[in-house]
Amino acid sequence: MKINRRDFIINSAAAGIALRGFPAILGQTPDKYRVALIGTGWWGMNILHTAMESGVAKVVAMCDVDQNQLNPAADDVEKLSGEKPVRYHDFRELLEKQKPDITIVATPDHWHPLVMIAAVKAGCHVYVEKPISHTILEGKAMVKAARDADRTVQVGLHRRVSPHNVSGMEFLKSGKAGKIGMVRAFVHYQGGEGEWVADSPAPQGLDWDLWCGPAPIRPFNKKIHPKGFRSFLDYANGQLGDWGVHWMDQILWWTEEKYPRKVFSTGGRHILRDNTTSPDTQVASFEFESFTAVWEHRLYAGNEAEKTNIGCYFYGTEGTFHMGWLDGWTFYPADPKKPTIHQDPHLNKPDDQNIQQLWANFIESIKAHRRPVTDIEIGHRSTNMSLLGMLSLKLGRSVEWDGEKEQIVGDPEANKLLRRTYRGPWVYPEA
Repeated sequence: MKINRRDFIINSAAAGIALRGFPAILGQTPDKYRVALIGTGWWGMNILHTAMESGVAKVVAMCDVDQNQLNPAADDVEKLSGEKPVRYHDFRELLEKQKPDITIVATPDHWHPLVMIAAVKAGCHVYVEKPISHTILEGKAMVKAARDADRTVQVGLHRRVSPHNVSGMEFLKSGKAGKIGMVRAFVHYQGGEGEWVADSPAPQGLDWDLWCGPAPIRPFNKKIHPKGFRSFLDYANGQLGDWGVHWMDQILWWTEEKYPRKVFSTGGRHILRDNTTSPDTQVASFEFESFTAVWEHRLYAGNEAEKTNIGCYFYGTEGTFHMGWLDGWTFYPADPKKPTIHQDPHLNKPDDQNIQQLWANFIESIKAHRRPVTDIEIGHRSTNMSLLGMLSLKLGRSVEWDGEKEQIVGDPEANKLLRRTYRGPWVYPEA
């Protein structure tokens, strides 16, 4: 959806008045923060547009290894705001020369750790997209870097501030669903075998070597970039590592337990016959002390029979609670004489999200010098659940997780998968 310039200015002014109205006791803060965006694709621009509309962001720089994304995105910013951000090919140069107050990290997943760590070390507060990392020990290093630098780091888990998710959590935590013994999280898509696309030379303006960065380099393929990287395991972790992180986060938000103690996953590529490498079918079981959580996805056979294709079902002694996305939340009482309870969603356009509310919390947290609602440690734990499911799938066996030490118990082979070898000259971050 394109933002109309007149509407943009009106919204920006209104938001700016609201945000600049915080009490003076929060300390001296700039009227506008100098903001940089690293990764100028679809989702990065969703975040940046929201930041601009807030009235507290001055976009000083934008970075992307693909000029085919960077140039239209920078032109868009200039058209909307009259600001002319400096364009960069390398995030390190941007951080060194521009020294932004806030950096938005919206790169493909495999770049999140190095960019976020470099940004906080450069003195930036950071808004980083989920999943925070590609491997578990990268996330551990990200948490340490944020704490060492004393910077505010918000993770893009915007369902933590979505109105219907907030009220749904209040319902669950009030005990109205009774004692919950099982949670089922899922994503089901329509689809088929997919289409095989041949490798090709990278388009002019794309630095493919730098796009791959610390990950393995392979021939360019249009199914990977733009947008398709989530289905390639060298650069992301499939559906569980993408959509799944949101729903793992909902589970951890609800429970007082910080991590599962045992994880097992199975699945494979039963239907897809295209270039992608992630599983089209997966089931993962997460054993907590007081309940069992299950994740399932399939990238085919989406249907109307199951009523909804995404979300979490919380199974309690008083009934079943569905936390959804486009359909809000619904509670189905165990007693058929009691009425079903429902709340509609309140989502922002484009793409039915709540970035606006998450960005406002980010700014409030910077001003108040407190941890935000989706602090980097929260994002790390939620990402870990997904990554442990993928790790078990790769191993073909269950793993016992010590969440305090962030190690797998009694399994040296599995512990090797908590990290991976970086392609030089990039160096794996250490906690």
